[in-house]
This record gives sequence, C-alpha cells and structure tokens, in this order.
Amino acid sequence: MQLPELLGRVRAFEREAHGILAVHEAAPSRLILLEETYKKLTVLNLRQDDLLRQSLRCIENELYRAAHVMAWAGFMDFLEEKLASDGLTKLRALRPAWKADSLEEVRDNVVEFQLLEAARDLGLLGKTETKALHGLLSKRNECAHPSNYFPSMNETLGYVTEVLNRIGTLHPKAL
Repeated sequence: MQLPELLGRVRAFEREAHGILAVHEAAPSRLILLEETYKKLTVLNLRQDDLLRQSLRCIENELYRAAHVMAWAGFMDFLEEKLASDGLTKLRALRPAWKADSLEEVRDNVVEFQLLEAARDLGLLGKTETKALHGLLSKRNECAHPSNYFPSMNETLGYVTEVLNRIGTLHPKAL
C-alpha cells in the first residue's frame, strides 16, 4: 500500500469515527462537525474569521461563555459591514438622528439591539429572524456579564452553529 492511499484511508477512518462519536452529547468530536459547518462559510473578512476561530478555540478549551461572546462579535462585525456596504447611505436615511458618519461611529454609538432593528427595517432581516437574533443577543449578554448562566458544550455548539447559519443566510442579501 502506498503512502497517499494509506493517508486517504486514515482520513476516511477519522471522518467516520468523528461521525460516530458526534452523536454522543459530551463527545469533543462534535466540534469537528461544527468546524465543517464553519469551513463552508467563505464570505468572512479576516477580522470575522479570526473572531469565529477564537470562538471555536474557546469551545475546544471548554470556555463556553467566551465562545458565545466571540461568536456574537463575529456575527455583529458581519452585520455591521453589511449595513455599511453602501457607504451607510440607507442607514443614515433610515435613522437620521444616529451619529453615523463612519462605521466606527455606528459601532461606538449604536447598541446592537438597535442595529438589529435597523437591519430589519432595511429589509436585511425578517421579523422572525430579528426576534431570533434578539434571543442570541440575550444569550450573549448572559455570557458576557455576571450571571448564573453556564452553558454546556451542547448549548454552545448550538449557539455557534446558529450564528454561522445566520451569517450564511444574511450573506446573499443586499441593501
């Protein structure tokens, strides 16, 4: 047997083993499946990619609250870039009272809940999507601030998977 063939068999075995182990709730192999979902997202800029990779590293190290925070930060960076894709023209027209001369000003002066509402009003998000994202923001807040919420690996994998899926759904939409 040649080395390339042997390596191919080893990789196939590893994929199959992770697939089998991933059905067990506490198996770290479930992270491998999340990483496969992540690899499908090719729309991220370097900052978003880094934030989401940090989220995955947090899961690997059992820092589940931190994983929520990093995943949400990656999502918000993606959404803010989407809102600024036209030079903030539509956002300024929609919310003239907001200080929105630059994306940095938006990030500094507008809370995330309001940005989600603006994204809905601009047609990037539907009503149901906005409510779901409000829920994800609430979970992120529980993780980022002192609370009695300590998510499990399963909850964290679900959260990060949903964030990745929301980015994938939002990507093709235009202002």
